[in-house]
Amino acid sequence: MASPASKESCWIGFDLGGTKMLSEVYDSEFEPLARRRRKTKGFEGAKAGIERIVETIQQSLEEANVDAKALGGIGIGCPGSIDLDKGTILEAANLGWKGVKLRDSLESVFGCPVVVINDVDAGVYGEYRFGAAKNARCVVGVFPGTGIGGGCVYEGKIFRGKQFSCLELGHMQVMAGGRLCGCGRYGCLETEASRLAIAAEAAKAAYRGEAPHLMKIAGTNLAEIRSGQIAEAVREGDKAIEQIVRRAAAYLGAAVGELTNLMLPDVVVLGGGLVEAMPELITKAVEEAAFNRMMPSFTKSVKIVAAKLGDDAAIRGAAAWVARQVAE
Repeated sequence: MASPASKESCWIGFDLGGTKMLSEVYDSEFEPLARRRRKTKGFEGAKAGIERIVETIQQSLEEANVDAKALGGIGIGCPGSIDLDKGTILEAANLGWKGVKLRDSLESVFGCPVVVINDVDAGVYGEYRFGAAKNARCVVGVFPGTGIGGGCVYEGKIFRGKQFSCLELGHMQVMAGGRLCGCGRYGCLETEASRLAIAAEAAKAAYRGEAPHLMKIAGTNLAEIRSGQIAEAVREGDKAIEQIVRRAAAYLGAAVGELTNLMLPDVVVLGGGLVEAMPELITKAVEEAAFNRMMPSFTKSVKIVAAKLGDDAAIRGAAAWVARQVAE
């Protein structure tokens, strides 16, 4: 790793998604100075992708009027399988990348420490440091989206395996003999409670004439049935869509309840676009199902809350995490 930072260093948080990348510059107190957003352009090669990452970071530094020499470190939140010690992306399906030495590539350009972590871990750490779970002893994050991501911060550190990120909640089996999951197994939580699973059921309801408002605004095209459209359909009285959302939230809650029996977090944070669109409905439904699954005495020890930081959670968390790593 490159040389350590001074107390007055600036930090970069970077969120590398399948459709967009976002770079933000923070001062030593993690107050934002400037940000830059660009498209990833889908399944481009790793070399071109790294070049775009470098350009995006450089542009955010220029907008913040910060010299790269003042950087204390760069934290990257990335989906997929990551060798956390080496900062290598082993496989990121939504980017089409395999065996990409992202940490080494960026350290050679910017000459500062770079840490690559799972994007959900970054988001949970962001909520722990700055958001809905600030200063909790143990926080578990559950983020339903296209899949379902999970992460944990325990006594200030991201909970991880020896080499990889962990808490793959989306691949807990919740229905024996259920639907085929992208992981190759059947009945995973993702197949019942992800936004994609909800959208698929919503499309069927619209096709059957049970969700007239959703049919009007999105039809039966899965690409058009996003979190905002699902929430709007619920608000406008599509009872079938509300039932689908509540059923999915009950599966999430069951998983949260069982996880609480194992780890007893003081805070469970629910995040992602679907939760942002319907925070009260989903949080209450998850809480009810979770409390029915956990030890009765545990219900008074855990809070289940909606995330506060939205898209800022992962990027701010990544910046704060690299700063912690540099300080250790």
